[in-house]
Amino acid sequence: MRLSLDHITAVDADPVQLAETASAAGCAGICLFMQSMDVLPLMPRFDLCSDRSARKDLSRRLADLGLSLDLAYPFTLAGRSDVGAFAPALECAAELGAGLVNVLCYDRVPARRTDKFGAFCDLAARYDLRVGIEFYPPSQVHLLADALALAMAIDRPGQVGVNVDLLHLMRSGGTVAELAAAPQQFILYGQLGDGPAQCDCGDLDAEASSARLLPGEGVFDLAGFVRALPPDCPISVEIPRNHALLAGETREQRVRRAVDSVRGALAKT
Repeated sequence: MRLSLDHITAVDADPVQLAETASAAGCAGICLFMQSMDVLPLMPRFDLCSDRSARKDLSRRLADLGLSLDLAYPFTLAGRSDVGAFAPALECAAELGAGLVNVLCYDRVPARRTDKFGAFCDLAARYDLRVGIEFYPPSQVHLLADALALAMAIDRPGQVGVNVDLLHLMRSGGTVAELAAAPQQFILYGQLGDGPAQCDCGDLDAEASSARLLPGEGVFDLAGFVRALPPDCPISVEIPRNHALLAGETREQRVRRAVDSVRGALAKT
């Protein structure tokens, strides 16, 4: 099964290192942060949006390795966000051939949230980019149903839809059956990892960014999740385990373990 490697699974990698690590683990694509994030302090500093030389280097390396950029981060819409300010990042994503750009929404005003998301989708369309809204309990789009409603309000099936992270589905109280019943043309991406029945650390942000479990260590139904996705829906391995990084496990070891564990779980589909 075709898998992509999510950047936070190899959070200590710069973009070229991410591509090389993904290739070594047998992945066919990457999900990439185009700029380093302060909320991910273990991530090296880089900015593909402003550094065109680094962008070209990454493009060449992706081509050399036969990898695609499946998903580009970060696009965060808040109440004060200026949608036009995302143009350089969208241009960067388009130049790198991104299959999808990922959006998180933190705007508390429902009508403004819909308008702002619609304006963002219009801007992304100028760059021939598809848009995935990611629901996330700490954001203002908490549930799969919320994300579907927002995507369906834009009414561009196949172009604007939902990125479904299995961890967020479980933590929001959702189910695999709910995903299976969703309109398939609005489900654009899936992200895989495992976890306990409840968030052990009591901090959803910390769990999502640094403390996920390998398949088999938790209770999530990865195989059922993949069966509930539309056929040929792209999926990624999103399993940050910062404790392993800090304990000295190499990036290659961490990624190989994550990818192999996902493949083992999906062998049950």
